[in-house]
Amino acid sequence: MSDSQSSSPRVPWMAIVWFGALLIACYAPVLARLVKQWENDEDMGHGFFVPVIAAYIAWQKREEILNAVGAPNGWGLMLVIYSAVQLTVATLGAEIFLARTAFVLAAIGAFLYLGGTGAVRALAFPLFLLFFMIPIPNIFYNMITFPLQILASQMAEFVLMFLGFPVLREGNVLELAGQRLQVVEACSGIRSLLSLSFLSLVYGYFFENRMGMRVTLFFLTVPVALVANASRVTTTGVLSEIRPELARGFFHSASGWVIFMVALLLLVAIHQALTLFHRYIYGKRQLPSE
Repeated sequence: MSDSQSSSPRVPWMAIVWFGALLIACYAPVLARLVKQWENDEDMGHGFFVPVIAAYIAWQKREEILNAVGAPNGWGLMLVIYSAVQLTVATLGAEIFLARTAFVLAAIGAFLYLGGTGAVRALAFPLFLLFFMIPIPNIFYNMITFPLQILASQMAEFVLMFLGFPVLREGNVLELAGQRLQVVEACSGIRSLLSLSFLSLVYGYFFENRMGMRVTLFFLTVPVALVANASRVTTTGVLSEIRPELARGFFHSASGWVIFMVALLLLVAIHQALTLFHRYIYGKRQLPSE
């Protein structure tokens, strides 16, 4: 046997298959309820894409991952055991969020135990993405949505008045000349914020090499989502004054998807603008002084 063959990493495929099968079997009820929520909750429509994209990224990095496989790390087994305890406590206490995050932690622990620290380091990004398939806890959801509803209402009120439409705002309710509009939870912007945050990370991974720019794009999803959602509320208000039926039913739902795509394109445009600005500044610094 050559030196290159003897020094190549030995991947414990059989152990990986067994660990994977056991994890899926143990967390099957949790995963089934999670998939059902993806189907019924419009806020989590992106959940179906998270494991697929994470698996694709891991497949792209397969050579790096295989070369990083090292000695098993016992802390990984401890993390798997801790995840099992967390799942038990969450099940007894009907805490859905803890039960779901326990699965991701168990997966991280399994990779750490079987592949070592190097393998987990190589898999860090796709493993981190898995947390985006889990809805945020209701307590935080309720804390976030209402302030976003108020902010969207205030922004829509300002734009409508600027456009010349008389409007009176009471909390998250907009009183227009023709009808009353209520900015409900679905219109708070949390849906766009969750999906855009995930997509910004994926977009940054595939189209940007600079870590600083990736972080910037991720944090820019907050103002972009807020502006996009306020635009949707404003558009609904304008349409309700022109033709009230355009502000309800199919047209209202379709406007949500259109505004989301606009927000995604806006994020891409901001990235291109920042890239051009960076190149301009960097190129200017490289110019020789006279």
